[in-house]
Amino acid sequence: MRLQMRHTLNDLFAADPRLVMVLADISAGYFDEAVDAFPDRVINVGIMEQTAVSVAAGFALEGFIPVFHSITPFAVERPFEQWKDDFGYQGLGGNVISIGASYDYGSDGYTHHGPADVAILLTVPGMEIVVPGTAAEFDTLFRQAYADGAPTYFRLSAEPNGADRPVAFGRLEVVRVGTAGVLIAVGPMLDRVLEAAAGLDVTVAYCTTVAPFDGDGLRRISAPGADGARRVAVVEPFASGTLTDTIMTALRPNSVQLEAIGVPRVVISRYGSPAEHDAALGLDASGIRDRLSAWLAGTEAP
Repeated sequence: MRLQMRHTLNDLFAADPRLVMVLADISAGYFDEAVDAFPDRVINVGIMEQTAVSVAAGFALEGFIPVFHSITPFAVERPFEQWKDDFGYQGLGGNVISIGASYDYGSDGYTHHGPADVAILLTVPGMEIVVPGTAAEFDTLFRQAYADGAPTYFRLSAEPNGADRPVAFGRLEVVRVGTAGVLIAVGPMLDRVLEAAAGLDVTVAYCTTVAPFDGDGLRRISAPGADGARRVAVVEPFASGTLTDTIMTALRPNSVQLEAIGVPRVVISRYGSPAEHDAALGLDASGIRDRLSAWLAGTEAP
C-alpha cells in the first residue's frame, strides 16, 4: 500500500495543481519525482509532526489540498491538537495518510504502535476515515475522497487482503449473505474474517469507510431476530470497541447484540511481527473463529 501511495500521489500531482505534500522525513524518498517536477508543492519539515499538520492547514487556507504522511503514532497521536484546532475547529479540508498501524512496526516496540488512531480521530467533527484492504482499494478510495473538502484519514496496512474488492467511498459491500447475524469486516481484516466465518450462517459486510459510516446499508442487511434485537459483530483492525457507538447509533432505536473484536486495550509490551501479535491477541483467523462461535452461541469465548 505504501508503494501505491507513491504511485497514486505522483500521478495526481501532475493532474491536480492544488495538491501539496507535507512530509516529516518518513517516506521522503518516495516523492523525489514530485520534488523534481513540483518543488514548491512538496515540503519536508523534518521530524516536526505538529508543525507539519499546521503547515498543511496553512496550505488548505490558501486553497490547496494538502496531504500529510507519517507513521501512525506520529501522524495522529503526536499532532492531535493540530488536527483538532487547525483542521477541525477551522473546518478545513485535507488528508493524512498513515503507515504502521496497529503494530505493523511491532518489532520496534510500543512507541511505534497505533491502535488508538481511529478512536482518537473520530472525536474531530467532520473527520472522514478510510481503511482500505488492498493497495488498489487505496488508489480508488483516495481518488474519490481526497478533494471532497473534509479532513480525511487514510489508514494503510502492511498486511493487505489477497484480492481487490469493488469498493466505493462511504459504502458497505455485502460479500455473502446469512441469517444468524451480520459480521462487519473492516479493511485488511476481511480475508481472516472470511476464513474464520467459514460454515457459519452469517452475512459478511466489508467496510472500508469508517466515517462517514454506511448506516443505511447496515440497516438494510441486519434484520431483527425473534427477540427483536439485531445481531452484529465487527472485526476492526484497531482498538476494540472503536466502532461500537457508530454501529449502535446507526441501528437506533432497535436493540442490538453487538460483539466488538479488535486490538485489546492493553499495553503490548512484547516485540514481534504483525502476525505474531495477531496470534497472541486473538486476531488471527483461529482467534476470531473462537469469538464468533461464542457470539453465535451466546456464550463467552474461551
